[in-house]
Amino acid sequence: MTEQVPLPNVSTQKDYAGTTFSPIYTTTVTVHGGVASHGRASGRAQSSDGALDIDLRLPAELGGDGQGTNPEQLFAAGFAACFHGALSLVARQEELDPAAISVDATVAFGRDPDDGGYLLHVDLLVNWPKVDPEIASPLLEQADALCPYARMAWRGTPTTVTLAS
Repeated sequence: MTEQVPLPNVSTQKDYAGTTFSPIYTTTVTVHGGVASHGRASGRAQSSDGALDIDLRLPAELGGDGQGTNPEQLFAAGFAACFHGALSLVARQEELDPAAISVDATVAFGRDPDDGGYLLHVDLLVNWPKVDPEIASPLLEQADALCPYARMAWRGTPTTVTLAS
């Protein structure tokens, strides 16, 4: 028998009227540099609750051995999971079965032509067999407006950098 997994108890409505950011969940992941003293090349990522504990490695395309997870893969997994969850919520509101939905997130790491720095580019591909594109299209737009990763991608996200004392 398959264990029943509870759905998240979150609203899809614009029902927050506060004046400041109101965190619902917070997590911390610590990355150490490993033997190369470089988080991307030989690091280890560990979450404060112990659920995530992985080695980080550069992909072969960036000069690494490709024998571990890299930050772009982690970002792609988070983005795809978040968008899938948002789409699943809006599909259920329309009494559609989200069981067949899958989301591919392709994350490209490259150079920014504006300043020569580094930049990420994300492409999401939603697979939803047997659903009419005219029905799916407005739901994709709703999911895009609801998903925090998508909102971060098109709006930016507040970030602070602080040196620990």
